[in-house]
Amino acid sequence: LPHWELVVTRHAGRTSVTVRGPETKATAADCPAEGEWLAIRFKLGAFMPLLPPAAMRDRNDVTLPEASSRSFWLNGSAWEYPEFDNAEAFVARLAKRGLIATDGSVRSALCGDSPVQTLRTTQRRFLKATGVTHAAVRQIQRARQATNLLRTGAPILDVACRAGYYDQAHLCRSLKHYIGQTPGQIMRREEQLSFLYNTEPV
Repeated sequence: LPHWELVVTRHAGRTSVTVRGPETKATAADCPAEGEWLAIRFKLGAFMPLLPPAAMRDRNDVTLPEASSRSFWLNGSAWEYPEFDNAEAFVARLAKRGLIATDGSVRSALCGDSPVQTLRTTQRRFLKATGVTHAAVRQIQRARQATNLLRTGAPILDVACRAGYYDQAHLCRSLKHYIGQTPGQIMRREEQLSFLYNTEPV
């Protein structure tokens, strides 16, 4: 996914917080059966100035240091590990402290609005705020659309057409790169796809 996340991991009696950057290719995630995870996924355009998304792209994750069994260090302060019930309040506190910023030009670019600045400036700001290019975001979103269609049982050729691919071969190459599976593997649900969440980024 092109989004970055804060991931709380609870495993073997330990809790940790990892900041995960955007991904431009399929990667595998190790998820032990006895572990628990809470991921706070941020909308495109929201970013953490201390940890630029581009620096964490493609699994260059950053695990924040532990302060105690209930907290971690961030920007010189101890923060309690967020829970599902207080995740939005936790993000609001981060934003109030200036640890989360937003760039409105990213939303404008995603909506197709006419830029108020040069194309080069828009592209530079988009990359700085998201860690990926606008073109990469479109390709990732198209691969996700195709994956969702395949998982509903739609024929591969129909999916290629509806998702805007040139042909079946183009669809296959894209899904292998961004999803890590062929259309047939996706339809057979041979492996779990961790990015198919029902919740929207905050």
